[in-house]
Amino acid sequence: MDEIDRLELRYEVARKAIHLSSLSIPVIYWFISRELALFLLVPLFSGFFLIDLLKNFFTPVSVWYHKTFGAMLRTHELKKAKAQLNGATYIVMAALLLVLFFPKIIAVTAFAMVAVSDTLAAIIGKTFGKHRFGHKSVEGSVAFFFSALAVVSVVPGLNFYIGVIMALTGTLTEAFMVRIGDFKIDDNLSIPLVSASVGTLSTLLSIFQ
Repeated sequence: MDEIDRLELRYEVARKAIHLSSLSIPVIYWFISRELALFLLVPLFSGFFLIDLLKNFFTPVSVWYHKTFGAMLRTHELKKAKAQLNGATYIVMAALLLVLFFPKIIAVTAFAMVAVSDTLAAIIGKTFGKHRFGHKSVEGSVAFFFSALAVVSVVPGLNFYIGVIMALTGTLTEAFMVRIGDFKIDDNLSIPLVSASVGTLSTLLSIFQ
């Protein structure tokens, strides 16, 4: 079955409700130091990554994992032919990389955008998406862009024009996906990292003008 049709709406909503809860990460990071954020994120990511490894290679963990979360897993996350990371691991990985390599305001913006806008794009696209291209829909992409604009407009101190560039970058990345050869980079990783990279580059270019 095509991945876009595998999940019923109620499971998509449940999955995205969990995804939306990750908005707590940039909110908390805004008020704490980079060092404390890394102190929290490194063991958190290690735990998620360890569970992912064990579910791929240790049968009791695999049985528990698929019994507990199977209804909310996408097609590629159910494949057992090769090791797979789930969306939660990618989202924590993205948070860790953003804190490590990007300015706080860019990291907070990029992560908040994927938490909010990717959630709305999936739900709107699955509910109202009539004009499809690939696995995406125009309606979902529009929802992503305008919700991303709302996100960047409320981040304190962010240059609004830089925010618009990040919102547009995130929308295009979500719509057309990022691939390296035959490997598709998970949206939870590609959207924040690509938008943060473009936001940082745009900031640097604006400084040197």
